[in-house]
Amino acid sequence: MSTFLITGGSGFIGSHLTEALLKLDQRVIIIDDLSSGSIKNIAHLRSDPRLEVVLENITAQHVLAEAVDGADIVIHLAATVGVFNIIESPALTIVNNVGGSEAVLKAAAKKKKKVIVASTSEVYGKSSALPFREDGDLVFGPTSKPRWSYAASKAIDEFLALSYWHQFKVPTVVVRLFNTIGPRQVGHYGMVVPRFMTQALLGQDLTVYGSGRQTRCFSYVSDIVEGILQLASNDNAVGEVFNLGNSKEITIADLAQKVIAVTGAKVGIKYIPYEKAYQDGFEDMERRIPDITKAKNLTGFSPRVDLEQALCLIRDWFLNEKVLVESTAFNYAAHRIGTEVV
Repeated sequence: MSTFLITGGSGFIGSHLTEALLKLDQRVIIIDDLSSGSIKNIAHLRSDPRLEVVLENITAQHVLAEAVDGADIVIHLAATVGVFNIIESPALTIVNNVGGSEAVLKAAAKKKKKVIVASTSEVYGKSSALPFREDGDLVFGPTSKPRWSYAASKAIDEFLALSYWHQFKVPTVVVRLFNTIGPRQVGHYGMVVPRFMTQALLGQDLTVYGSGRQTRCFSYVSDIVEGILQLASNDNAVGEVFNLGNSKEITIADLAQKVIAVTGAKVGIKYIPYEKAYQDGFEDMERRIPDITKAKNLTGFSPRVDLEQALCLIRDWFLNEKVLVESTAFNYAAHRIGTEVV
């Protein structure tokens, strides 16, 4: 039995990762300050004696050091996420992401503990070299656009992780995650699938930001969890960067239609300009497609859940768990765009 420390373990991906590890008879320590996660995500696991939950920020040095010392592998997921958060709090985004990663890597360096650092497809920025390869250039917008602060902070996280490997021989692996979706993900911070799903199930028109022609590749959370664990257990992954995602592309307008279809909702689609949804001059990535060849060649990683299956599973979770009360995400969205979401 190995012990895994998961920062941000009560969050969307972290809770699924915790669940998967316990099913594999591993021990898990979670550190989470619940700033974006929820204790409800792991409530069904709390009675498991193999799980330890520490409600603290990862910058609490003594708490973090003790947790790292007790772990065999660290999976660092804790970060400020979501477009709304990034637009509203760019300074906090940078400090949380870079400072948190530095704290984790510094603690791991003392005993050379392996660290898996979760990064994001956002780091590719405005690159047009599709599909995105790990060795491709990263193309950010100007620093006057807060939208790019998240991408830049996660790029720094990657530099830090790889530098700790090269300079201090701390075994690190960077995983760039592409638009992960699944149960327990909420729309509070701008995530499109739970936002669409809640709107459809409440009988509200779906709000598409921008033209709807922008495309994304959505990955079901179980596939991403499997990919992370495959890389965590493979020593040949150390010192490398890997894309994890699904390479099947869909426009956001077509995604909205699929959500309407799987819910059977009698609703329409409303298009909201980026300037109203976010801020003047907001820039988005038109396409975001991963090349997953590197992970596939090393570990055999291959997504198994297609988008329609994923949307059905998410729909069922929303209905079974009665999470539509969390539609406050749309009240927030309505406040952001200055209009009622109906």
